Amino acid sequence: MIDKTFNKTKVLIIDDQPLAQSYMKQSLESIGFRDLICAERAQTALRLCQTSKFDLILCSFNLGRDKDGYHLYEELKNKKLVKRTTGFIFISAETSSALVHSVIELQPDDFLAKPFSQKELSTRIEKLLNRKTTLAQIYDFIDVENYSKALKVIKAQLASTKVSNYTPILLRLKGELLLKLNQFAEAKEFFKSVLGIQKFTWAKIGLVESLIANSEFKFAQNLLESMLERPETRLVSYDLLSKLELQLKNYDSAQNYLVGATQMAPRNINRQHQLVNIARLNHDYENNYTANRNILKFAKNSIHDHPNIYLNVARAGVDYALTTDQSELVTRLTRQSSECLNELKTQFPDADTQEQLDILHARIHYLKDEREKALALINQLDNEDDPIRSVDDSLDKAKALHELGFHHKASLLFDKINQHCLQYKVDDKTLLAYISQEKQERNEIKHGPRELNNNAVEQYQRGQFPKAIETFSQAFRVMPKNASIALNLLQSMLNASKSGESLNSALIEKCKKAIESEQLDDEQQQRFDKLKEQLPSKIH
Repeated sequence: MIDKTFNKTKVLIIDDQPLAQSYMKQSLESIGFRDLICAERAQTALRLCQTSKFDLILCSFNLGRDKDGYHLYEELKNKKLVKRTTGFIFISAETSSALVHSVIELQPDDFLAKPFSQKELSTRIEKLLNRKTTLAQIYDFIDVENYSKALKVIKAQLASTKVSNYTPILLRLKGELLLKLNQFAEAKEFFKSVLGIQKFTWAKIGLVESLIANSEFKFAQNLLESMLERPETRLVSYDLLSKLELQLKNYDSAQNYLVGATQMAPRNINRQHQLVNIARLNHDYENNYTANRNILKFAKNSIHDHPNIYLNVARAGVDYALTTDQSELVTRLTRQSSECLNELKTQFPDADTQEQLDILHARIHYLKDEREKALALINQLDNEDDPIRSVDDSLDKAKALHELGFHHKASLLFDKINQHCLQYKVDDKTLLAYISQEKQERNEIKHGPRELNNNAVEQYQRGQFPKAIETFSQAFRVMPKNASIALNLLQSMLNASKSGESLNSALIEKCKKAIESEQLDDEQQQRFDKLKEQLPSKIH
């Protein structure tokens, strides 16, 4: 039986199944709860949370018709409709690792897997509500972001003997607050002292965050590599390793760790956006496209659902199609990009996206070698003085201008994007690095990827090997994962060396790495094997 002090606890039950609702309500009534409200849909639950404050929310993950439990809780937290003093318990019959990892990242108070007994439900709730009541003052301060006062109360309670049962929770909260207050040196010593007493996982994670903030990267990396071996710390280790590698500007390694994290918990939209930015910076058009498609898949019906996510899938599809020589893949990507734009019109019929659609359709026409149609769409956009409303929109326009030969206009727009980011203090360093890279590459390389490759092949066939090397090098710069380009460049360098040209060993190694990391067909593999035989022994 629940403690009598909880008789007036206000409880919200969210489940789209009437039988499950009834069972939950009866179970709660039998252990002493009286103030119970039920909601079948996420939207109903949202409205209830806007008008009432609940002490406890029990939410089914699968809500069927609109938002699921994940989307609902994410929105409740984002809009601050649930406080730290509110207990939130997820309930689900599905316990796949991807779902569990995604839910855990939202940090609900508990996760109950169906089926469960009334006794288990009662035990979990009583423990949760006791904690919420005891630590209410601390949670209230955290809710209003008064971290200093919350920390002061925690230190006082840790010095007391009255709440000894909550010592581990208080210690964890103290560590979190030290990090929030940017007291990294103190946080480092605090987490080390906790680990000297007991090897709490949260303390290891906190120590790593402190070390990264203090630029003690080697120590942090060693800890994370050991944590990566343990299933319970693998996800956060991937995240922190990507953060560490980004600070060191090891972008390929950072992306690999982010890919690992997104595979474990694909519903984290913010992480998928991070992967988009770093994949673009790494010229990894495939992963950029995949991440954008995942954003679209998991953002529907959530707070992230917006016309831009449809536009970005199409943009990533065009970027990918322009940099692959697989005709079937180009056809599929072109079709999928067009389908995504049609879906945008269906989902957001009133959205003001005509200019963005015109730019994308111009790029699709360019992709199909329909240059006149592309020019007709671009030439009608006479709005150079308009302010930047969206960095993604403006980047796509700059790309379209460059592809169609308006290099000066493209360069001016890149400058404008940079100024916008400075004015509005955009702090995403990966995005800023990508914008800078795009501007530099498009200023230095006037042709698109396809044109570069075609020009280089023509130069090679004429025996103009130095020119072919220069052009293939430009193509390889913007398509570093394209094995065909790498093979062509490698062959050009070897043929030029027969005429006395010196070999660029660093560039040869990059070509070899790109070729060996891709799945080659039989003809490409035979060609690569023959080229390797021609390499000098010190390189081979």
